Order: sequence, then C-alpha cells, then structure tokens
Amino acid sequence: MNQRIYLDNAATSWPKPPGVAEAIAAEITEIGAAAGRGAYAAAMSAEQVVANCRAALAQLINAQSAEIALTCNGTHALNIAIQGVLRPGDHVVTTQVEHNSILRPLAWLQESRDVSVTVVPCDRFGFVDVDAIAVAIREETRLVAVSHASNVTGAVQDIAAIGAIVRQCPALFLVDAAQSLGHLPIDVQAMAIDMLASPGHKGCLGPLGTGVLYLGNSIQSQVQPLMYGGTGTDSDRMEMPAGLPGRHEAGNLNVPAIAGLLAALRWAANSETEDSSGPLADRLAEALAALPGVQVYRDRARSHVAVVSVAIDGWQPTDAAGVLDAQFGIQSRAGLHCSPRIHEALGTDGGTLRFSLGRFTTSAALDRVIDAVSQLVGHG
Repeated sequence: MNQRIYLDNAATSWPKPPGVAEAIAAEITEIGAAAGRGAYAAAMSAEQVVANCRAALAQLINAQSAEIALTCNGTHALNIAIQGVLRPGDHVVTTQVEHNSILRPLAWLQESRDVSVTVVPCDRFGFVDVDAIAVAIREETRLVAVSHASNVTGAVQDIAAIGAIVRQCPALFLVDAAQSLGHLPIDVQAMAIDMLASPGHKGCLGPLGTGVLYLGNSIQSQVQPLMYGGTGTDSDRMEMPAGLPGRHEAGNLNVPAIAGLLAALRWAANSETEDSSGPLADRLAEALAALPGVQVYRDRARSHVAVVSVAIDGWQPTDAAGVLDAQFGIQSRAGLHCSPRIHEALGTDGGTLRFSLGRFTTSAALDRVIDAVSQLVGHG
C-alpha cells in the first residue's frame, strides 16, 4: 500500500490541525463536566469553552455570539432553519445544486405541510443564474435556500447578489455553507444572509459531531425549535427559552467536540501556513482535463472551491475509486455525493469521481493522483 493520500475533504477534513485531538482528550480527561449545568469550576470551564467557540464562529462570519447556535452537524442546523420557519401554504425557492440536507426536508414538508417548492436549474458546471432566482420568487415565498458552493463541482454561487434580491422581499435567505465556511470569506451582514448553516468538521477543520446555525437577531423569533428539552435555563417554564442559544440547544452539547472545533478555529486564525487548496485544485483540474478520455466538470473562468469532479471513459466512478484506493492509496469519493439533482444537469447519471482537497493537501500528492488517473485512462 502506498502512503495514504486523502482527497475526500468535502465529506470531512483530514488530518485535523495540531491541538485538536489534544483539546478533545483534555476536555474528557481533565474537565468532564456538562456546559451550562452547574456553577462549580469544571462546569464553568466547559461553559467557557462553548462560549469561546461560539464567539470564534461569530467572528468568522461577522455576526454576534448571541446569533450563534451550536448543533451536532450541518444537517441538524439546516433542519432547524427549514422546519422552523415554514408553515402550511408557504413557498420555497431552492436550486438544482442542493444537497439532500436541503432537498429531503423540503420533500417532507411538501407532503406533510403543503409547502410548495420551486427548483431553479443550474448549468452544466453547477452554476445558478441569479436572475432565475429572482424570477422564481413569488408573493407567498417564505424561504430562499441556496448552497454557497456545490459539493459536486465546487461551483461558488454569487451569494451577495442573491442576498440583495431576497432582501427586497419578505422571504428569508438561508445559506448552506457546508463547502464554503473556513474556505471562503463570509460576511452575513454584507451578503444579507438571514440564516446560515454549516458543519464544523469540513472547512473549519473541527471534529465530526459539530455544527453551527446563524440566525440574525431580527428573525430569531420566527424560527420555531426543532427539539424541546432541558437547556439549563428557565427550568421553571414549560416553553423553550425565547432567545439564542437555549432556544435551539435542547439537551447537553458535545463539549469535547466543541473544544476540538475551538482548537481548530484558533489554529486556522493563527496559522502562518497559507491555504493553497484552491490553487492546487485548479492545477489538478487542468492536468486531468488534458488527459484523453477524462471529463472535468469545472469552468476555469468562474470561481470554485477545492473540489474536482471527473468522469473517465471506460470506468464507472465507483470502480475507479476502488482501484485508486487499492492500488495507489488515493482516497476519493464516487457516486452522487448526496446531491442527486445536479447530476441531471451534468449528465452524470452514475455520479462522478470526486477529488476534494484540504488544508494539508500537497503538490506532491497531486502528482501521484495525476499519474494514477493517467494509468486508469490507459486501461479503460
């Protein structure tokens, strides 16, 4: 087996930065207390970790700590936002690019709450026409839900332009930042974002089991809780707390994982190592596109995150991924990537072979990928 080359960072980042595992272990072995559930020193220490993480996430997107709820993953955050604001008869505008974390809640709401959904198409690279979103918005539109970047092609949508359009109508603007938070600058004020959801284990470099939901102060009262239970505050009342974070943080938080996320955020903020995953992905896409029989789903003239999806003549994506892993030690992802509708636009019914780069991907690793794929081409 060759040395492991990990190129599935769009699913979860690996390796984690120095200090992340240590922070998780220290929280378990040295603190061990729940956050917000006691006034003794260890409990207060756990609460401070949570508060510091909330503040670091808020700073990352130009928000306030009181606008941040911590969740167990990005899907959890999206479900709070989607199910929390939609009522029977509401209309939603979303796109063909979306992940099932948006598509499946909306499908359920169509059946259970008589919510109607308009899906705005994308082009063959995964880009959505901003004007088409404007046309799709109706008087009864309650929500516009858009992924900042595609997890299939890496296409980056013009979130600021979409936000400016949504701001002119009563609808709320929800951004799925799963593939962009930690990779791209995000300013929820400048981009007119009402709600933003993301996991903490991708671009933020934290552990699995972490997520973030931003809810702007002006719309917090409009978002009903998804879960109900203990919060450590207002325990004499049967209603959930009116404000964040308690309103959307029922039950104990995963403090060890949050400690790891905080360590990752601090490492990224203070690291002198520049994130070169974007330029490296551009280089990989160009090199693979030059190989005969390789189709790269990427438009070099437009903006992408570090995701490169391809099809190789003579190879099913799953077969190619299996050979790359078994013979070359290259770990990639094959299939629909939980985003089924974009493949209609790409013409990739069987999905794609996806290479997603991260903060620790090296140029030498990509040399091996290019060489391996060239060998696959010769045996297709």
